[in-house]
Amino acid sequence: MPINKIVPTKRGKAAVLAALIFAGVSGWQAVDQPTPAYAPPAVVQMVRPAVVAPALTPEKLIHQQVAAGKIPPAVKLAVEEMIMPWEGLRLTAYLDTLPKKDVWTVCYGETLNIKKGMKFTREQCVAMLIKRVIHDYYLPLVDGVKDYAIAPVSLQASMISGAYNFGVAGQKGSRTAGFVTTHQYSLACDAQTAWNKSGGKVLPGLINRRENGDAQRKGEAEICKSGL
Repeated sequence: MPINKIVPTKRGKAAVLAALIFAGVSGWQAVDQPTPAYAPPAVVQMVRPAVVAPALTPEKLIHQQVAAGKIPPAVKLAVEEMIMPWEGLRLTAYLDTLPKKDVWTVCYGETLNIKKGMKFTREQCVAMLIKRVIHDYYLPLVDGVKDYAIAPVSLQASMISGAYNFGVAGQKGSRTAGFVTTHQYSLACDAQTAWNKSGGKVLPGLINRRENGDAQRKGEAEICKSGL
């Protein structure tokens, strides 16, 4: 259970609403995802679920849209409101000594094929992050967690952010994933807050990241519950 009380916030609702507007403007087809009650009628119309043929599952529809170059609204929400603010930006590769094994890291926590001396622009970092999140975190959750594809966008996004921080394998086998499968969305938001330890110790920074954030950054559970 969370250490602090988790409640929807104005800033959380605004972030979720922006993701829903992005979905409508970009032509992303929603797949039976519930629309937050506070969303204005124009937004409700934009994110109305698509009419999906019986053979076209929500998961297949998502893969089709990604293959067409569309950015999932859950990815945009996770990247802009949680991953980028919490990871921070480093344009030159540095040696991260916090993990069990030191690893060269750059941009927004990117470690894949990163070597000493590598440098990137902010634009390159953002593009790399979005691509990586879609293919290495979002789609594995779509395919690996039953009914993740039809969960609220805010919950999808918080799970993406969590997976980016503590691993997609851990997320797929988590209590959060179990609650998603049974459509217990509020409990799913709460369950992810348990991932607040590093080296067996509870860290204040991870409590903030998992729960209500801080003055500048939104927390995963805060975003999660703001979209239910």
